[in-house]
Amino acid sequence: MPAVASPAALPATCSRRACLCAALAGALALAGCMPPIRPLGARMDRLLEPAVPGQRADTLLVLLPGAYDTPQDFQHQGFVQAVRQRQLPVDLLLLDAHTGYYTAQQITDRLLHEVVAPARAEGYARIWLVGISLGGYGALLFAQQHPQLVDGLFVMAAFLGRRDLPAAIGQAGGLRAWDGRLDGADAHDLALWRWLRERALSPNAPQPPLWIGYGDSDRFVASNRLIAATLPPEHVLVTDGGHTWAPWQRLWGEFLDRHPFHTPGANS
Repeated sequence: MPAVASPAALPATCSRRACLCAALAGALALAGCMPPIRPLGARMDRLLEPAVPGQRADTLLVLLPGAYDTPQDFQHQGFVQAVRQRQLPVDLLLLDAHTGYYTAQQITDRLLHEVVAPARAEGYARIWLVGISLGGYGALLFAQQHPQLVDGLFVMAAFLGRRDLPAAIGQAGGLRAWDGRLDGADAHDLALWRWLRERALSPNAPQPPLWIGYGDSDRFVASNRLIAATLPPEHVLVTDGGHTWAPWQRLWGEFLDRHPFHTPGANS
């Protein structure tokens, strides 16, 4: 498919949905084509991979895929196998959180009402969100709005909205130096980056721990490095490679070897 042109700066009066759609389109165009926007289901499709069939573990890892990916990709790319090889006592929930849920502005509400709140009601003591690319964006959006409901986050090669904000934050000297403003910025992106700034400025405040991983030649490396600079060094995982499954597999393995989800988060 031909590449979709990145959108021009949007007027401040644009609708929130139009702004989000345009921001997603600009980022997804970098891959050379736009994924089809699939219809939304009455219930988000998912695959549950329990540690022990018929039993519930204490910890649930919720995996959110990238824009082009499906729950089955986590299986095919060895993510489930990597957990089982290490004999980690965690359940995995693989979500079909595709692009349509983001452009319809339903991702956080769907995660709340269909995934996280029911999991809490079922008795999971710890819930971690794991997101790749667009899924990282979704995980961060949810934690921004419902920090008390998650015990930790691991985002890999996270898409973080339009590039104007990360560029401005970098020019300001990083998240801690940035004043939290940028005229004409997308409202969703601005709120997310302000939340990340608040986290950086208040590291001792109660908040779910955040881990980040990325390849050193990933297309979103600049924005991921802005977040990494505010985190404890042990929460930052970097490997060689770009925006592909091979580096994500390595990052996933390293994250699992450190198994931070066995330690209760700030909100447990």
